[in-house]
Amino acid sequence: MPQAAAVAVEQVLVIPTSDFQALGHFHGFSSNVSRYFPRLLESKGLCYRPRGAMEQDPSFKQLIPYVVFRFIDADGEAKVFCYQRGGGGGEARLHAKRSVGVGGHISTTDAEKHDANASVYREGLSRELAEEVVIGAPYDEKIVGLINDDETPVGQVHLGVVHLLDIERPQVEPNEDDLADAGFQPVSKILAELEGYESWSQIVMRALFG
Repeated sequence: MPQAAAVAVEQVLVIPTSDFQALGHFHGFSSNVSRYFPRLLESKGLCYRPRGAMEQDPSFKQLIPYVVFRFIDADGEAKVFCYQRGGGGGEARLHAKRSVGVGGHISTTDAEKHDANASVYREGLSRELAEEVVIGAPYDEKIVGLINDDETPVGQVHLGVVHLLDIERPQVEPNEDDLADAGFQPVSKILAELEGYESWSQIVMRALFG
């Protein structure tokens, strides 16, 4: 019998943890974007490796865009998009947790369209947003910090780049079933219920809104 075709192994963008630490190790949130982000993308150690192996190897950090949507209503109250992680795709260790972050891995499929690492990163960011949500209003976007959490198994193998999107109207809808019970909630309500959120969401909410 002919052999079944090999299933393609997802290759994700990673950086050696030692390269990240050489820039200055931190735990939690750092707002010093200029110190880390451009130099991470310029690192000679930046490469693509099999995602399955990288999920278990803390000697590498997977570079993850982590997008937070903020809407400020007519009364000046800040609201943030949040959702419950379902049991579908994505990081199984985070299922059933709530989250304020949308995003995911940068992969070789993003690199097929660009040569420069910065362009590949932006391509991956745009792809992840399009896969996960439908954005129905204009917005301003900026990178506001990075997340490193070495206290959890998930955090040990990921490095988050936090993008804050200020949106004109609260029109963000989930584009996949894995984002359940989604919508904008007052920052005060999210902060009061942080124990039910994944660690990255706890870190970013306390850093930006606490």
